[in-house]
Amino acid sequence: MTEPTLTVRFFARLREELETDRLQLPVTPGQTVGDILSELANRDGAWSQLKSGQPVMVAVNQAMAKPNTPVQAGDEVAFFPPVTGG
Repeated sequence: MTEPTLTVRFFARLREELETDRLQLPVTPGQTVGDILSELANRDGAWSQLKSGQPVMVAVNQAMAKPNTPVQAGDEVAFFPPVTGG
């Protein structure tokens, strides 16, 4: 039996600094966007920037999300820096 997964995508400077544009991660019942962010932030190297207090925007299936937004198998979770105007 295949483990249920979701896709995590990274955009803009996050994609460049993390040197990847997507990951497949296992998903567990009750898991939230905040859980995924914590899991990724605990990795070594550039990943720690995810817990450094720099703002990160999140969308689940192309809808803006909050840390307590639940996720499930097959979802696409996207992390990107906030857009600033010029």
